[in-house]
Amino acid sequence: MNQEPITSLKGIGEKSAALFAKLGVETVEELLHNYPRAYDAFGEPVPVGQVQEGAVFAVSGQLLSVPSLRRFKNMQILIATVKDVTGGLQLTWYNMPYLRAVLQPGQLMIFRGRVVKKGGRLTMEQPAIFTPEAYGDVMDSMQPIYSQTKGLGNKAIVRAVSQALEQRQLEREYLPEALRRSYELAEYNYAIEHIHFPASQKELLFARKRLVFDEFFFFLLAVRRLKEQRQNCKSSFAIRRAEEVDELLGKLPYSLTGAQLRVLEEVRRDLEGGLVMNRLIQGDVGSGKTIVAVLALLETACSGCQGALMAPTEVLAKQHYESVTGLFQTYGIEKQVVLVTGSMTAKEKREAYEKIASHQADIIVGTHALIQEKVHYDSLALVITDEQHRFGVGQREALGAKGGEQKEGRLPHVLVMSATPIPRTLAIILYGDLDISIIDEMPADRLPVKNCVVNTGYREKAYQFIAREAAAGRQAYVICPMVEESEMIEAENVLDYTALLRRKLPGITVEYLHGKMKGREKNKIMERFASGEIQVLVSTTVVEVGVNVPNATVMMIENAERFGLAQLHQLRGRVGRGGFQSYCIMVNCSDQDGTQERLDILNRSNDGFYIASEDLKLRGPGDIFGIRQSGDLEFKLADVFTDAELLKTVSGEVSRMLDEDPQLEAPEYGPLRARLSAYLSRSYERLNL
Repeated sequence: MNQEPITSLKGIGEKSAALFAKLGVETVEELLHNYPRAYDAFGEPVPVGQVQEGAVFAVSGQLLSVPSLRRFKNMQILIATVKDVTGGLQLTWYNMPYLRAVLQPGQLMIFRGRVVKKGGRLTMEQPAIFTPEAYGDVMDSMQPIYSQTKGLGNKAIVRAVSQALEQRQLEREYLPEALRRSYELAEYNYAIEHIHFPASQKELLFARKRLVFDEFFFFLLAVRRLKEQRQNCKSSFAIRRAEEVDELLGKLPYSLTGAQLRVLEEVRRDLEGGLVMNRLIQGDVGSGKTIVAVLALLETACSGCQGALMAPTEVLAKQHYESVTGLFQTYGIEKQVVLVTGSMTAKEKREAYEKIASHQADIIVGTHALIQEKVHYDSLALVITDEQHRFGVGQREALGAKGGEQKEGRLPHVLVMSATPIPRTLAIILYGDLDISIIDEMPADRLPVKNCVVNTGYREKAYQFIAREAAAGRQAYVICPMVEESEMIEAENVLDYTALLRRKLPGITVEYLHGKMKGREKNKIMERFASGEIQVLVSTTVVEVGVNVPNATVMMIENAERFGLAQLHQLRGRVGRGGFQSYCIMVNCSDQDGTQERLDILNRSNDGFYIASEDLKLRGPGDIFGIRQSGDLEFKLADVFTDAELLKTVSGEVSRMLDEDPQLEAPEYGPLRARLSAYLSRSYERLNL
């Protein structure tokens, strides 16, 4: 049942299935693992006089009179007033005139909804209506809120998940009983049910702990498997130090920082050392990782071997290709660079494949199309992945394995680059198959970004500032946490915000970008923004790993309080890449305690590693309701910051188990071995390998 298509559920036809597919859900199993992004907690009703603007409340009281019905344009507005001993509150419903017959004056009811201020008075909009008995049934419960898409609301997703849970096949528990007892972990089927429908926060945290443990557990088992395959593995590729690299270093119009030179030396030592290199370069956005990668690729090509650079998006791959070819042309370096992306025509791909297989191509730049089965290398000696946090263990393994297809199964050197500022203690765990180098120094000519954290009252000034920057020939990003309006979550969304800015900024080209768009559409928008054709780009966090746009000088982030600090820092790194002063405006839409304190850390520092370590101190184990900031590894629930202590615990347990039983051959590990095998298979399936 769990592997059946989602259309096997009652009430889901082809049309609904297509909407679910937009959320990445095509089977019943994928639906069960499509976890809620937040929860709506039904608390006790509060006195009418205690409600405040900007939050959801439940109030208990009587209506003073029959609701009045007004018409405004094409809308029917129903207005009533609920009263208790502490005061009165206006209630408003839109296009629900039939409620007039239901709502009787003098009847005790409970109304629940978001309170806003309109015309100087507090109003509860579109409140749900309960009898005291009906509200008693849901009080203290936590209703799931899922990511949605146009045409597929939260209620429809809740119905589908409820049905899937009722009809699902229970899975065999695969964690040994002793392990579950030792760490107080819920049984797997219990965890899946209660992550969707917890009766309380305590139940939610219990279910979540088990599923987060599993995500870390299988990820780290896969990392250890990779490490064992690669450790002390002799290299068939001895990459000699090339004079061309030293000559290029001397000709560059800038000097490398001390940190860049140190990391380049570590890479060169690995390449000539006789063992297969497996190294991670961690460096803040703009610290200069790419030039180190290009120099390593050139050194490889000068030894008569091939090198490959894999980027997470087509636009970024094309930008890398153009910058490498431009650099080589400028300094007379005669090495052939070839681009491979998924959107190339069949003829273009065929020509690229022929150049790669015949070794006409010295350096190959591309997306994960580089690891598709049709690509065959002649002597792939170095593989570099850019923005590693966008690639999982499966991709790391698959790209390395492409070299293994070569004569004598020769494994290539592997270099991974990441701008994610994960504290070193956690990086050692997450990248346990790799040695770590850190570029902890910024180029001297880079102007620091000027930051400000503001409330919603600053928006008009921000729009005027963006207009002035656009008039001066500059560009701006505006980040929203959501793609489109949600019936359950109060946050700015890309589609409505784009329409707003088009009205506020006449004569300025405003476009939007989000993850639900087709790849070709996204590429076209990013290319237009990179070329300067688009002046303001409204986007979700998909631009976090974007292209280099030196002309972009403003990053405005709406609902900044909903993002982790490391993710805000990544977004801020999209600006400040040219010679112009750049600015980051973070709009705090919350008045919760501690929010301003968190955001002020970004105000004080542009150092990603400092920000990450401070964020680690501030985030507690119950802080699970914001937008996750480390979801770019392979985790759906786990966050390496919020769950840092559990990550360390799981790492220790994985080490203990594998030290005692390297192949997990003990009888109690049978179900676990099968589950690990399925986990690794899914990693490859996601790549179409």
